[in-house]
Amino acid sequence: MSVPVEGFSKLSKNQKINWLVTNYTKNPEESKKVLEQYWNNDASVQKLHDEFIENTISNYYLPFAVAPNFLINEKLYVIPMAIEESSVVAAASKAAKFWLERGGFKSEVLGTEKVGQVHFIFKGDKAKLHQFFNTIKPNFYKDTASITKSMEKRGGGISDIQLRDLSDKIEGYHQLHCTFETLDAMGANFINSCLEQFAKTLQEGAASYIDFTDEEKAIEVVMSILSNYVPNCLVKAEVSCPVEALDGDTIAPNEFAKKMVRAIEIAKAEPYRAVTHNKGIMNGIDSVVLATGNDFRAVEAGIHAYAAKDGSYSSLTHASIEDGIFKFWIEVPLALGTVGGLTSLHPLVKLAMQILQNPTAKELMQIIAVAGLAQNFAAVRSLVTTGIQKGHMKMHLLNMLNQMGATENEKQQLVDYFKDKTVTNASVREALEKIQAK
Repeated sequence: MSVPVEGFSKLSKNQKINWLVTNYTKNPEESKKVLEQYWNNDASVQKLHDEFIENTISNYYLPFAVAPNFLINEKLYVIPMAIEESSVVAAASKAAKFWLERGGFKSEVLGTEKVGQVHFIFKGDKAKLHQFFNTIKPNFYKDTASITKSMEKRGGGISDIQLRDLSDKIEGYHQLHCTFETLDAMGANFINSCLEQFAKTLQEGAASYIDFTDEEKAIEVVMSILSNYVPNCLVKAEVSCPVEALDGDTIAPNEFAKKMVRAIEIAKAEPYRAVTHNKGIMNGIDSVVLATGNDFRAVEAGIHAYAAKDGSYSSLTHASIEDGIFKFWIEVPLALGTVGGLTSLHPLVKLAMQILQNPTAKELMQIIAVAGLAQNFAAVRSLVTTGIQKGHMKMHLLNMLNQMGATENEKQQLVDYFKDKTVTNASVREALEKIQAK
C-alpha cells in the first residue's frame, strides 16, 4: 500500500531503497536487485554519480555509441552519441560516409550571445524610469565586478543591458534584457548570479532615486533568470555537391535532388510534418548533447522556439538546387559548454570530449549542428526513396527478437532471413514460431 514519507532526503541510500521497494513494488527483493545491478562496481565512481542529483537510488543506462567518418571543416571526427532509439546511429554514420566522399560538412558559428532577463513591475512615469535606468546602468557592471572578473579575463562577460517596456502585454511589466558571452562555459550559473545582483541593484537604486514617487520607488522584481531562447547563439552547417554526384538509391540523382528539395518545402509549409521532421534532427543533436554532458532540455526548448520564430512552426533545415549544385543546410541556436558541470565530472562525458579531440564550445556547436544535419539528410533520403520503415524496422529487429525471447541462434537465423524481407512485428513472430516448431 502506498504511503507518504517524512524526511526522505535525509535517509541513507539503502534506507531510501528499502522504503521504496517495500511500499511501491510488488516484489521488493527483485526490485532491489534490479536497482543494485546497475550500480558501478567502483564505489568512488558510484558515489560520484550518486551526488549528481538528489535521492539517487541507481543509474539509468542508455547505449553510448559512436558514429565515425564525419569530415567537418576538413577535420575527421568520430561522434559519440547517447540514445535509446534504434537506427539513429546507423543513419548518422551512413550520412557521414555519404558526404565524406563528397567533400564533407562545412560549419561556422554565426554568434555566441546568451540571454538573461530581470522581470519587474513598475507603476509610474515611464520617462522617469528610462531616465533612472540610464543613471543607474553603470552600477549594474560595478556591482557584478566580483562575479564577472574571471569571465572577463578570458574574454567574456556582460555584453549589454537594455530596459524593455512590455506594459502593452502586462500592466506595468518591464524587463532588463541582458546579453552575455560565456566562452566555453554554458554559463547558466554565471548568468543567473549576475541577474540576481542586477535585481538588487535595480531595487536599491529605485528606493533612493530622488525623482521617484513612493509608488515608483517600490519596483517589484518578479524573477531573475536566464533564457534558453538564444537566437543569436547560432551555428550553421551545410553540405553541397553537384547534382550528378548524388546517389538516390533507387532513383536518378536529378530526381532524388528534386524530391529532397520538395520534402523540405513540405516541412517548411506544414507544421504537422515539420514537428516530425525536426524531431529527427533532434535525434542527432540530443544524442551528442547528452553524450557530452550538456542540457538537452534547454537545447530542445531553444531550438523548437527558433523553429517558430517567423510565426509558424517550420523546418530547421533548408535545401536548394542552383546551377547544378545541390545544397542542404541547417541553422540552429545551441548554447553549450565544454567546461564546468558534468563535462568535468562524468567519466563518460570526459571520454566523449576526448573522442571529439577536446573541442571548444564553438567547435562543439559545429559538431552537434552537423550531427543534426546528417540525421535529417539520412531520414529524408529514406523517406523519398525506399521509405522510412525498411531501414528502421531492420534496426529494430533485434529489439523485437529480444522481447520475444529468441535465443542467440534464433536471432542469427532471423537476421539472415530478414536481410531481403519486410520487417513487421507479425512477420517476425511468425518466422520465429516456424523456427521454434522445427
